[in-house]
Amino acid sequence: MRIGIDFGTSYSAAAAVVDGQLELVRFGEARQFRTAVFFPEVVPDVDDFVLTPALEAQVEAFIRSTRADERQNGRSPRPDGTLRRDAIRVVRRQWMEERIREASGSVASFQDALFGEEAVEAYLEEGTGNLIESPKSMFGYRLDPRVRKTIVSIAAHILEHVRLVATRQFGTPVRSAVIGRPVEFRSSMGPAGGEQALSILREAAGVAGFDDVSFLEEPAAAAMHYHLSLAERQRALIVDIGGGTTDVAYAELGAGQPPVMRRSWGLPRGGTDLDVGMSLHAFMPLFGKDAGAVPVHHFVEAASVHNLPKQREFRKQDYRMVEEPYGARLRALQGSGQTTRLNQAAERMKIDLSGKPSASTSLEFIESGLAVNAASDDFFVASEDFLDRISRLLIQAGADIEEAPSSIFLTGGTSRSPQVRDRVAASFEGIPVVHGDPSLGVVSGLAQAALLPNSSDSFI
Repeated sequence: MRIGIDFGTSYSAAAAVVDGQLELVRFGEARQFRTAVFFPEVVPDVDDFVLTPALEAQVEAFIRSTRADERQNGRSPRPDGTLRRDAIRVVRRQWMEERIREASGSVASFQDALFGEEAVEAYLEEGTGNLIESPKSMFGYRLDPRVRKTIVSIAAHILEHVRLVATRQFGTPVRSAVIGRPVEFRSSMGPAGGEQALSILREAAGVAGFDDVSFLEEPAAAAMHYHLSLAERQRALIVDIGGGTTDVAYAELGAGQPPVMRRSWGLPRGGTDLDVGMSLHAFMPLFGKDAGAVPVHHFVEAASVHNLPKQREFRKQDYRMVEEPYGARLRALQGSGQTTRLNQAAERMKIDLSGKPSASTSLEFIESGLAVNAASDDFFVASEDFLDRISRLLIQAGADIEEAPSSIFLTGGTSRSPQVRDRVAASFEGIPVVHGDPSLGVVSGLAQAALLPNSSDSFI
């Protein structure tokens, strides 16, 4: 059986067309789940390396062996300090490899993993273990082999979770899928980052038990979903604003004829950027941002819960000399699960301020009586950069197309925001905006694409 999978930055979903009817895969009672996975065991961290007596003995053995080799081959001896640093690097690498081997069985154990909101709750309750949120946001970044292996394993866990749940629901083995992909992945490597991201997804799908996968650009999938509802032929602009990326497609749709993709555009920004913006603007001043004592990038690292290297950097900082109350608050924020709690609070406030004039949230987990109070103007300031980027993307799309669209189809989780909707509508005045299901516009189209034998990277 072939299904469609929307592997999202914030939330993931899956669906299939069965006997002509769209059927969503149910994860418990929900139609989607937060793209997060929790492992009870802690993935080894190189920062945990400490020279114990046993490891010190290995360093000394390496130094003796190297000195003997230098004498035997007539080479000039390296300075003691240089040789010791090299010895420590070798021992540390061997130590890390051993820790990874010890942990690999448990990290790869599907039975021990938890997913979605259950994963986040378990992490916050346990206070230990390893929570990975939005792994998709890391697919396009430069990764060393060890980190890449870990990311593939995490993606495989999520895809296997989807495959097994779908297999149980449909009562038949699920071994094939059409997986959505953004027009442009979040990346530090340009086009090579997108190629790496697809390679990671393809490898993870194989580990997860899929025999065959293909990829379809997410706005093309949303276009296919919209296409089925149109009785008359028209050219439409599809705008999919998700958690990690914003994608736009210009397509010819409707009237029972095959859909035709004309053009697509991508922006590697989405709802998670709004969360970070809200955190930096409304929350981080309580931790000393703009007070001058702590570099700004520390607050960015703390707010970026979807970026493991940045989170690691934040937790390594020493804030004992930072003036109070900021020092104590930053140290509290470094505690297990605290940046996740803060991000959840920022996300809730973002949602509240999208429709209310004011909102407040408690930060009791940091300090007794500490709270954040914000107004709609704060949301505007926090979201201004993101909204301006969307406007520029839509202006570019409007300039590139040869004929104005008859309608705009808007979907994606972040399209729930009234401010986002207003910005999209203002970019194409006079053209009707059709609001699709924010959560299911893409996965519904992927399920339709799964019926076709030759689903391609950009369109059908």
